[in-house]
Amino acid sequence: MQEPRYCYRHPDRETGLSCSECGRPICYECMTPAPVGIRCPEHSGKPQGIGKVTAPVQRAATGIGSGRVNAVTLALIAINVAVFAVELASGGSLSGTGNWIFEHGALFASGAYVPGGVGTVPAHVSVPGAQLVGVAQGEWWRLITAAFLHYGPFHLAVNMYSLFFAGTLLEQVIGRWRFALLYLGSGIAGSAGAIWLSPNSVTVGASGAIFGILGALFVLERRRHISTGGQIAGLIVLNLVFTFALSNSISVGGHIGGLIGGVALMWMLLNTRRSPLLSIAATAAVVVISLAITYTKVRGYA
Repeated sequence: MQEPRYCYRHPDRETGLSCSECGRPICYECMTPAPVGIRCPEHSGKPQGIGKVTAPVQRAATGIGSGRVNAVTLALIAINVAVFAVELASGGSLSGTGNWIFEHGALFASGAYVPGGVGTVPAHVSVPGAQLVGVAQGEWWRLITAAFLHYGPFHLAVNMYSLFFAGTLLEQVIGRWRFALLYLGSGIAGSAGAIWLSPNSVTVGASGAIFGILGALFVLERRRHISTGGQIAGLIVLNLVFTFALSNSISVGGHIGGLIGGVALMWMLLNTRRSPLLSIAATAAVVVISLAITYTKVRGYA
């Protein structure tokens, strides 16, 4: 596990950035973009205030000049793409459905599954030879596996594009393993929200976790760890507008649940950043609450 690093000028701020001249860790408020890499105030030749970091935020989001590979973000993207490729290779349709992975990984409270037959249908539909499956039947892994499944190439591409730009920025700021914890916790919180608001709908996609990333970035901006000129808040509002406008095809509960989970978890991670064990405990708390919410909803479906 990588040891957390803190800005040498702001010891309470964990960071993944370093001065390209002296190697000392620096936060976004202290960094100055240079032709090659970034520099601390002592090596930049000028003071760096928080109002000057809007452009560097965009630079960090692309990974240019940071000297740091956003390994977790890239790994998550690779896993999502690989899962979709395996679905296609196993005989699934281009929409990502009609394959074993989708049938056993998609999120829903309860459904009737016919092995080798028509797939999963709502539990109230009478199908000969069907067996009940879903979270209500103890298949709790669907709360996380659904976050790695997508409805077709366009759905996958949009989510991976969002994950790359938002995820790389957050990973730069809070570090790899905390970013992994937040992604996991937000994804499960998003699944809990989807089950709570639409238990009979089949839900897949990484958007719950991505909303969690946006929520985390919003907390960081409010706490003055980054500055984007309000762009993060604007992105959240815009995405929520689309979510409610297209509620027939988008999981409202998944997006809201992920957003709430990301905000709550980022707040806790900031307050436990000195202790890796407390950060892990904070993530566990979000997961436990999400499981409790899900259980409250699905217990009548068993």
